[in-house]
Amino acid sequence: MEGQTIYYNTIVKLTSDISRCKSPTKVAQITAKSVKEAFSAKGCAIYLVDKKTRELGLVASSGLSSDFLNKGPVHFMQAIKEAKDAVPIAIYDVMVDPRIEYPEQAKKEGIASLLGVPIISLDEIIGALRIYTEEKWKFSVNDIAIVQAVALISGMAMEMCWMHEKHQDFKENIHGKDTFGFGHAETMSDLLKCIRGGMQAQNCK
Repeated sequence: MEGQTIYYNTIVKLTSDISRCKSPTKVAQITAKSVKEAFSAKGCAIYLVDKKTRELGLVASSGLSSDFLNKGPVHFMQAIKEAKDAVPIAIYDVMVDPRIEYPEQAKKEGIASLLGVPIISLDEIIGALRIYTEEKWKFSVNDIAIVQAVALISGMAMEMCWMHEKHQDFKENIHGKDTFGFGHAETMSDLLKCIRGGMQAQNCK
């Protein structure tokens, strides 16, 4: 019951904190910090896909050194392997698992295990959330479920921030014309698509 309470509190606090954000970067920063603290993990990192380079670009982290974070490019195809069919991957020993791109850097950082889940928006993988632990950790079904939920919430929140930015740009481009009705309808439509896509990817009904 204690673990379930921690999970519930994490979701409530995260949702409350990011509901006030208008920047996708800020959403990612709050998510990384919340996840690290909830799991008492070594660190957490949030990556988003760069559509031009097909690499995952770091947008936020907590608890990880700059040396580790700057170890080299994280390739999008690697993320796809980890998240095939939107299924998270839990790696018990980073030193022996072939899916780890930089095992020596992970060892130097003091990382033993990793949990990676996709961040999904509008039926598309837009990034990855990764938790790193100092001790070898067999992630439980509940562990994975809460991180999936956090990634889904974070992805939807970032999508809403991008929509807000686009709406602001649209209003500026038409020199202050009242577009509340149009912008609101467009945003809600996209939000519903985002929620449906994310929940389908998580096999929720």
